[in-house]
Amino acid sequence: MEFTRFFNCVSVILSISGMVNSLGINYGQIADNLPPPEKVVPLVKSIGATRVKLYDADPRVLSSFANTGVEFIIGLGNGDLANMRDPNNALEWVKENVQSHLPDTKITCIFVGNEVLTFNDTSLSGNLLPAMQSVHTALVNLGLDKQVTVTTAHSLAILQTSYPPSAGAFREDLVDILSQTLSFHQKTGSPFLINAYPFFAYKENPKQVSLDYVLFQPNQGIIDPATNLRYDNMLYSQIDAVYSALASSGYKKLPVHISETGWPSKGDEDEAGATLDNAKKYNGNLIKLMSENTGTPMRPDSDLNIYVFALFNENMKPGPTSERNYGLFQPDGTPAYALGITNSNDSTAGGSIFSPTSSATGYLSISSATGRGRYQIVGNIKLRGGESGGISTWLLGKGPGMLGLELGREGLLLLV
Repeated sequence: MEFTRFFNCVSVILSISGMVNSLGINYGQIADNLPPPEKVVPLVKSIGATRVKLYDADPRVLSSFANTGVEFIIGLGNGDLANMRDPNNALEWVKENVQSHLPDTKITCIFVGNEVLTFNDTSLSGNLLPAMQSVHTALVNLGLDKQVTVTTAHSLAILQTSYPPSAGAFREDLVDILSQTLSFHQKTGSPFLINAYPFFAYKENPKQVSLDYVLFQPNQGIIDPATNLRYDNMLYSQIDAVYSALASSGYKKLPVHISETGWPSKGDEDEAGATLDNAKKYNGNLIKLMSENTGTPMRPDSDLNIYVFALFNENMKPGPTSERNYGLFQPDGTPAYALGITNSNDSTAGGSIFSPTSSATGYLSISSATGRGRYQIVGNIKLRGGESGGISTWLLGKGPGMLGLELGREGLLLLV
């Protein structure tokens, strides 16, 4: 079956099931062997991602995703901050890179600079807020500020304290500049972005940090002594530490988005935990956890807006081996490993994400959970379990190419 027909069908399935998916993916391009952007669209949809974070404003990518419904965060690099202080430069940039793509491509946010405050470079940090303000002013002048926000992405290293989560606090040397940017976020309604990697904590201290705890595997967890809240994974602990730091700074209601998190499938000898199996567990478990639509222990009703890093392995990234092996996909479009959320026949890495089952019935079976209204993730689809036991059929399209959906006792069947 062609990708287009399958995804059109998936859209109907999601509508029927009422699924809300906030999964995002980072689309980096520091490589010389990546597929053209138009071939990336089905890969993004195959993992159920509805949001993409782009590190620049590549017009080829933005045009390729036009009319797909995928939301974009686009980036202004650290090297552009000084230039963006000038309101005229910011206005021209927004016209060329944002306004020209709207409304066909859903650009919803611009992140200005990446982890600027932890570079300890005053020339960068001094330009950060003025650049953010100039870009926002440009959006206001063009009447786009209600649909596009402006923010910046921070490293978790902006925290002085992260454990226990209730004690989370920002570094004292960054409090002044952070308070100014936090005020900007509050006034403009933009989210606070944080890059969080439990992998780094494990790599630095594998003897003390539980691997199960960082990989979302069953474990004893930890109890925050101040709140008595239980944490069974490090990422949620890190997120709540950020919430605590914001609250102590007077910004309790500011939304937090995780703009990067992931796990490398390969690393150097001194990079403990950087294995294919661990990457599969981290990202697969994370995506399953997100599908449950629950928040962190401290903010159980808050949406989890998480962007997995990254879409592709990028062969030209500098640094240790791990830096070039965070991708969910190889450059040729095959999975780097099986995430465990695909169709049941896809049990090995390297296979197609959507391989129809070889059955005489001519069906691609997408099984739902049975009984008690529980959920199960198969591919990028969340389905309510079979409670009624009845059979319903939807027919999509006309003529020989017609597709059918049949919801019966054994789950949801897609007639191909």
